[in-house]
Amino acid sequence: MKVVQLETTPEVRGLEHRGGTFHARTIVEGKPGTPGNFKFSLSRLGTDYSGPRHRHNFDQYRYMIEGWSDYGQDGRSRPGMLGYYPEGVHYGPQVNKTEIYCAVLQFGGASGSGYLLPREAKAGMEELKQFGEFKDGVFHRREGFPGKRNMDAFQAIWEHVHGRECTIPRAAMPRRSRLIRAFLTGCRSKRQGCVGKAVRRVDRAPHAAGLFKLAKGARFEAVGHGVYLVLSGAGACAGNPLKQYTTVYVEVNERATIEASEETLLLHYGLPDLSDIEAAGQTSGTLQAAE
Repeated sequence: MKVVQLETTPEVRGLEHRGGTFHARTIVEGKPGTPGNFKFSLSRLGTDYSGPRHRHNFDQYRYMIEGWSDYGQDGRSRPGMLGYYPEGVHYGPQVNKTEIYCAVLQFGGASGSGYLLPREAKAGMEELKQFGEFKDGVFHRREGFPGKRNMDAFQAIWEHVHGRECTIPRAAMPRRSRLIRAFLTGCRSKRQGCVGKAVRRVDRAPHAAGLFKLAKGARFEAVGHGVYLVLSGAGACAGNPLKQYTTVYVEVNERATIEASEETLLLHYGLPDLSDIEAAGQTSGTLQAAE
């Protein structure tokens, strides 16, 4: 278990292969090269950033804290809304109507494809620049170098890093991404002083996301592999202070007690149990192919 304060994490530019303004703080991440690898971050994107309609070989959640984005046929994401984007499912195009601030969890899904961390993607991008250029989310390969001339930027990076073709996991989840309102309805938790509701388990997803509201003086037992982000309020956990945008990360078979010194709202992202895949020795194999 670990408690991470936002200000202790550096803010860096990300998704340079797509262009536009994108800065993020990586709060917690998993183990590279494993099916269960993940990254939890807080990201700020400008109106000059846009993403084409595409899909990934990993799962992700995005909770909108500030601003709003238009995802075309998938709908609009506004403050208090949660987007769930399963592996293999197309979503977008994304157009930010204002600057946005969101809490993002990207993680390996049920296919066992894993997740490529930003620093790995960045290194691959820099190496690929000797063979071509990145523009508007597409890698344009120069003549004289083997490989497809024009392809999705991340797909090109992934294939370069792994030295093999990137294939798409079959979408086991809904055929469309989900943008749903994440709100509390008064569903009572067994934990005294806590009101909570899972944000509508998404079909057969082996994980869940939700919000929990803690009354002043409440004690909340965080159980199971996942992250808890303080959206508002204050308190303590394992002797560490909690304030807005503090993250509590709970590992497998761990628990953490969160004590609220004032009314507190928590965003919870649960991580799937992929131990059976990891025990079989599978590692990141078929990652994202954005289209």
